[in-house]
Amino acid sequence: MNGFWVMLRREMAMAWGRGGGPLLALTFFVATATLLPLAVGASPARLAAVAPGSAWLALALASLLSLERLFERDYEDGTLDLLALGPVPLEAVAFAKGLAQWLTNGAPLALAAPVVAVALGAELRLVPLIFLSALIGGLGLAFTGGIGAALSLGSKRGGVLIAVLVLPLFAPPVIFGAGAIEAFAGGLDWHPALGLLAAYGLAAAALGPFAMAAACRNALS
Repeated sequence: MNGFWVMLRREMAMAWGRGGGPLLALTFFVATATLLPLAVGASPARLAAVAPGSAWLALALASLLSLERLFERDYEDGTLDLLALGPVPLEAVAFAKGLAQWLTNGAPLALAAPVVAVALGAELRLVPLIFLSALIGGLGLAFTGGIGAALSLGSKRGGVLIAVLVLPLFAPPVIFGAGAIEAFAGGLDWHPALGLLAAYGLAAAALGPFAMAAACRNALS
């Protein structure tokens, strides 16, 4: 257990130096949302209608930015070999990496999501649900993205491969997250969509480390 917490602290510290850290993802998130009015028009009614889905799409794309270096740096300098042979199971190492990804990347994006959505025209009463859904969905995005990062180890174009592998798997949280917000805004029952989003996140956190560890062992063999 002590080894796990050491790994978690290490990963969180490294996250700030991994390609700009969370600030890069936040900047991309805000920039993507800023471009939306240029594409769909500046009509407040039109922007308000697409704000939840657009904010979730930008959130998913921003989550991709730091995934390439999640395992790659340790793979290149030989640290991953030592971790695979160390006392901490590789599955626990993968869980620590996914959890650190969520805390250092997903949580800041979740904090920014309500601001971006309101700036696009979403109602203020949606803010708590936007934050909650983005925080829960970010858990799934972090661990699902970690699987893509592990599978791309050793690839010359890892970033492109991660996007190809992961983007289809990002569709469910985008659908469930945006659906929950749309249902709440329309006065409909939003609990099923949020429940499915939570189930996706928990399943990714529970199963993702095993897939990541298997992909890492395959890359090291």
